Amino acid sequence: MNMANTSQEDLILGARLRALRERAGLSQRALAKKTGVPNSTISLMESGKTNPSVGALRRVLDGIPVSLAEFFEFEPEIEKTTFYAAEDLPEIGKGRLSLKQVGTDILGRAMMILHETYDIGADTGRVMYGHEGEEGGVVISGRIEITVDDQRKILGPGDAYYFDSKRPHRFRQVGPEPCVLVSASTPPTF
Repeated sequence: MNMANTSQEDLILGARLRALRERAGLSQRALAKKTGVPNSTISLMESGKTNPSVGALRRVLDGIPVSLAEFFEFEPEIEKTTFYAAEDLPEIGKGRLSLKQVGTDILGRAMMILHETYDIGADTGRVMYGHEGEEGGVVISGRIEITVDDQRKILGPGDAYYFDSKRPHRFRQVGPEPCVLVSASTPPTF
């Protein structure tokens, strides 16, 4: 499997796999048990964070069961919802860093919008990372230190950022209160 940066094709493959698994009434855990493919691998495939080999994909599809031809012909429905209640935003990151996504799926979208909450001391990790696209955001409350390449800046309420996501970057909460920000990235990857 290729653990390269997430691409739009990997996201589509992942959404297709998730839709077929759910249509079959299987949880990721149940599919993993049925196929012998680790749950974590199925999760990475569905989130578009890995590009599986044909053999690995075939093993997973055998557990649904769906042929490779049926898999690549299947077109999941694209979400058409316009408005979202705060409690309906799916959480794609948990723990000290909460990432709530606007919309239940990013399939067919050109942009991803997140409501991010960094608890005290939370960060995106010591290692800076880069990926395809552009991203920007506005700090709603608290303070966040953002490092992009060799530039570092602490932002507070009302401050904003925007950069090419290929540039290595890192986010880290600073100060006495959690930081909340709203961000967008295009294409919908991070």
